[in-house]
Amino acid sequence: MAKVSSEDLGKLPISKLLVKQAVPASIGILVMSLNILVDTIFVGNWIGPTAIAAINVVLPVSFFIAALGMSIGIGGSSIISRALGADDMKKALKTFGNQLTLTLLLTVSMAILGLIFVDSIIPTFGGKGAIFEPAKIYYIIVLYGVPFLALCMMGNTVIRAEGKPKFAMYAMMIPSVGNLILDYVFINLLDLGMEGAAWATTGSYMLCFLFILWFFLSKNSEIKITRSHFRLDKPIVSEIASLGFVTLARQAVVSVTYLFMNNILFHYGGETSVTSYAIVARMLMFALFPVFGITQGFLPIAGFNYGAHKYNRVKESIYTAIKYAAGLATLVFIMLMLFPDAITRLFTDDADVLAQTPSDMRWVFAATPIIGIQLIGAAFFQAIGKARQALLLTLSRQGFFFIPLIFILPLFMGELGVWVAFPISDTLSTIVTAWFLYREINKNLNEEVLT
Repeated sequence: MAKVSSEDLGKLPISKLLVKQAVPASIGILVMSLNILVDTIFVGNWIGPTAIAAINVVLPVSFFIAALGMSIGIGGSSIISRALGADDMKKALKTFGNQLTLTLLLTVSMAILGLIFVDSIIPTFGGKGAIFEPAKIYYIIVLYGVPFLALCMMGNTVIRAEGKPKFAMYAMMIPSVGNLILDYVFINLLDLGMEGAAWATTGSYMLCFLFILWFFLSKNSEIKITRSHFRLDKPIVSEIASLGFVTLARQAVVSVTYLFMNNILFHYGGETSVTSYAIVARMLMFALFPVFGITQGFLPIAGFNYGAHKYNRVKESIYTAIKYAAGLATLVFIMLMLFPDAITRLFTDDADVLAQTPSDMRWVFAATPIIGIQLIGAAFFQAIGKARQALLLTLSRQGFFFIPLIFILPLFMGELGVWVAFPISDTLSTIVTAWFLYREINKNLNEEVLT
């Protein structure tokens, strides 16, 4: 068959390749994170601090449904990357068609269920008291657009698996910029309040979907599917599910974490503590964008070279990704330790929130310099198709350590125990991941197969 541009993943120097893959991913994540950040700033200043808490209640539900698309995308893209590395275009095409079918079936069904049970879901996730009504308004409108977001998340990972990181970056930038513009129009100019914020978000998802659709229909994409590729294939669905479940489980744990955090913090500190967590959670999405970019850039490199049996390149990609991630995470750590007060003031001028959030932020980011090991390690096992290890490491931080700690530590430390749980869980999960990664490298990546 004709050579595809994805072959660069197996030829270019690892450092150059990682930069080539990670920079567009980082820029895309940065713009998306800035969108979330500025959106929160707009909402906080134009609607009020309760609106920030309301959006924070809705996000885990809508993002979990959208994460079905991301899970199917990452699971399938691992297959596609390895298939391209093994020169098997037939499997790559069939996988993409199955990804589309699965994403549509699952996310539309989940969105319908989410709308039916809206009145019970919102209080469960912490939407109580004054938070309930604005959360319900935002939730209903945003859920209309969630299937579009799921398709975008799925398509974006496939674009990156093709070796087209710039287009993946554009796919992330378009809805972000669109959301900010629509925020200004709907909230500030038209004074639509929470409805305006919600329609701006839903509109941005649709803009992203239109761009993704254009990419795959245009000559820019190497993956051209036909109707037959949409028919579900049991072995491919099974492999997508096993690998995608890793991402879905991670997002499920994130959603459960939001549920527990919002309720525990509401119990200890009321709406002020929930708002503080909402601000810190936005910073977690925004500040770590370069580390997430390195992780996204690393995935197709590791998957392609593993599929091509170029294990020395796989090892080099691991070490290089961890080195870059650690350096960038340390810079983030320094910034957040020095300027938490100024960062908090961007979101609100509420005196109670300003008094509490900087201290909370310092605790949450205390172990940031080491998290690159945990992220890269978990991503590596997913990239090479080892779902069990990937699942274990993905769940280790929040599922095995963080969630138990936020129930145990407050019994002795009060609300402070919730915030101290962050650096402890980061440290423990990093130790576990480092051990698994060290064992895998020494056991299975020391034989280079010549091709």
